Amino acid sequence: MKIIVGLGNPDGKYKNTYHNVGFSVVDFFAKQKNLKFNKNKCKADIAVAENFVLAKPQTYMNLSGDSVYELKKYFKAKLEDILIVLDDIDQPKGKVRFRLAGSAGTHNGLRDIVAKVGVTPRLRVGIGRDVTLDLKDYVLSTIDEQSHEILEQSKLKACDLIEKFISGELCQDITV
Repeated sequence: MKIIVGLGNPDGKYKNTYHNVGFSVVDFFAKQKNLKFNKNKCKADIAVAENFVLAKPQTYMNLSGDSVYELKKYFKAKLEDILIVLDDIDQPKGKVRFRLAGSAGTHNGLRDIVAKVGVTPRLRVGIGRDVTLDLKDYVLSTIDEQSHEILEQSKLKACDLIEKFISGELCQDITV
């Protein structure tokens, strides 16, 4: 069973922010697969398919490891079968990067997952960085219209890579 975890913050006020791009990607993928997030289990909203689970932790970003730990345990998943989908300020807007492993970088949600669960594959969606704003202010800001269009294209790329991850075709680092 593959587990695809989109990172974000559960409070509605964060819905259209850069930090919720992970939620946005798994929502988009769920829509493509005609799945609904209709269960709350392991501190996450989940949608269950035959060979994969989509999850959106409801623990707030910096405590994402709590939910991922519970998901791993409940579904008896191996680390290599858990894909974390997250925003990445170190990638230009529109870039999507899959990595089998690596550091958490500047992302506190991924840091918490690595500390509590271990290193898993990750799919980073580039959101760029506005150097005129404090990092926290930027990632929690509302996505502007121009960036929205770029990120919509990123979702398509990300969903293609998620599909390949689920099928086992994705076995090396790639940037698209």
